[in-house]
Amino acid sequence: MDFDEGEVLAQWAQQAPRKAWLLRPGDVLVSPVPLGRQFLEYVTGLTGVPSESVTVIAVPPVGAVPLAQAVRQAGLTDRLQALADEPGAVLLPTALDVSAVGFARDLGLTVHPYPTVDDAAAALKMTRLLNTKAGFREVAERLAMRLPAGRVCRRPEVDGVVREFLGQYERVVIKPDRSAGGHGMRFIARGDLEGGAALELDVIGGPAGTWVVEEYVDVAASVSIQLETTTCGTRVLFSGAMRTARGSFTGYVSPLPPSCAHVAGELEQWGLHLGRHLAGHGYAGPFGVDALVSTDGSVYADESNIRRTATTTPHAMVTRLTAGTAVARPAWSVSTGYTRRPFSFEEALARLREQRLAFDPARGEGVVLYADAPSDGRSWRYAVISADADGVAEWDARLSRAMEFEST
Repeated sequence: MDFDEGEVLAQWAQQAPRKAWLLRPGDVLVSPVPLGRQFLEYVTGLTGVPSESVTVIAVPPVGAVPLAQAVRQAGLTDRLQALADEPGAVLLPTALDVSAVGFARDLGLTVHPYPTVDDAAAALKMTRLLNTKAGFREVAERLAMRLPAGRVCRRPEVDGVVREFLGQYERVVIKPDRSAGGHGMRFIARGDLEGGAALELDVIGGPAGTWVVEEYVDVAASVSIQLETTTCGTRVLFSGAMRTARGSFTGYVSPLPPSCAHVAGELEQWGLHLGRHLAGHGYAGPFGVDALVSTDGSVYADESNIRRTATTTPHAMVTRLTAGTAVARPAWSVSTGYTRRPFSFEEALARLREQRLAFDPARGEGVVLYADAPSDGRSWRYAVISADADGVAEWDARLSRAMEFEST
């Protein structure tokens, strides 16, 4: 995402507290937003990590800049340097980018899981390429993934390409090259441009930015597979179906539901091929492939995310919380529910406990408030963990009634 999309980036920053589920004793979490004390105690209570054994540094807002730059502007570099001098310290960024590598150099750290900062820097060319829509199409075609018909073009060419595509397809999708979560996508039908109507398009990435125009796929499900590549090879972590609204991510359920489970093999093949490609260009760490399942059952590769995604940390949380329980292969989901009135974190958690919905470590099932209290007190991000998919749906329905979620 380009930094001139400041409002969207500020919204996404509100999800940073979920990284608290990764904390182990001695860890430091550097966050663009504060973590509530009650939330941190709730997390450490479930993970068994003494809250006094971890450090959380909330960086004051300074506008849409890389977090490393915000740290410097806030005068926090010396404090982080002192913490970074602890034996065994490494940097675990959400995404491997130039800013993260530069910050690691400043602090004298390596970037997990690379042996040296130079090794991490060598992978930047590939992460930059594959975190764009155009770059993914280029590599996906080489790896023989099935793609919707499409074309990469500059902003001045978009209007003409859209009209050309509408001569072949009833609808098209227009995607900014650098975007995530569905931000900036447009869906255009033939009738929308009748009579020579102008194509209104947000200027994302500048007036000469890169865009992708694709045929519209009649989507039955949006799915993804998340993997990790290391020196030992690439392995599948999990797969599932995304909940979306007009192409924007709103939630996730894992494993793949029966309606789209037939695409699991092809998804895995694509992910493993991409993992080998990434490893061959020096990348190590988590990544994902998003895809669309059409109403005729075919699956089309959509994009790649060469970073920790919106589901990577929740999956790590689920794995951690169910370890040692009777739930050997948990089913889980993440969603957002909108309450009719605002709640504080303590009030929301109390309601879960009163209704016997709160996650039970002994059973390995229940509801987790995984991302702290929302600023509006109403838009609650939560995870449901159960022994099977039917259980996830049951917990979700009970939660909706207990919290009096509004229908969306």
